[in-house]
Amino acid sequence: MSRLVKAIPIIILAYVVYIVFSGSVSTYDLVLGFVVALLSGYLTSELLISDVRKALDIRRFIWLVMYGIYYLTVAEFRAHWDVIKRILHPKVPINPGIVRTPYNVVNDYSVVTIANSITNTPGTVVVHLDEGKKIYYVHWIDVKAPDPKTTYDNIVKGFERYVKKVFE
Repeated sequence: MSRLVKAIPIIILAYVVYIVFSGSVSTYDLVLGFVVALLSGYLTSELLISDVRKALDIRRFIWLVMYGIYYLTVAEFRAHWDVIKRILHPKVPINPGIVRTPYNVVNDYSVVTIANSITNTPGTVVVHLDEGKKIYYVHWIDVKAPDPKTTYDNIVKGFERYVKKVFE
């Protein structure tokens, strides 16, 4: 498959991101954004895209948008609210610890996306990844139970549901 065809998803994404963050739709910005997107897409396509059909699948894009909505609204709100309550509580009720949390994805993009989502959510940080055993080691502000089922249900499950639909 041609390198330029593989670059199309990256070009589209880079162009949209450029235009959104530049905040301008002048001719200069539209042309410059396209040139930057074209160059970045062409230079990185071999590294980032293995199957162009997956990258251009509209259903995967819809799941990605749904994941973004879930992550930015539900997961982030719950985690921030939980941490705020703990901080403002007179006794600061925390039960920190490092727990083993299994995951059920195989694609590198999926593994990294879930790990980043866990780390960016207040109260949890992925401190190690064991790819052989398919386990994240997560520092958790409030260990409810150290067993893998509980940690999976509380930490990984919500993210994994969407990420599987996007990347696998």
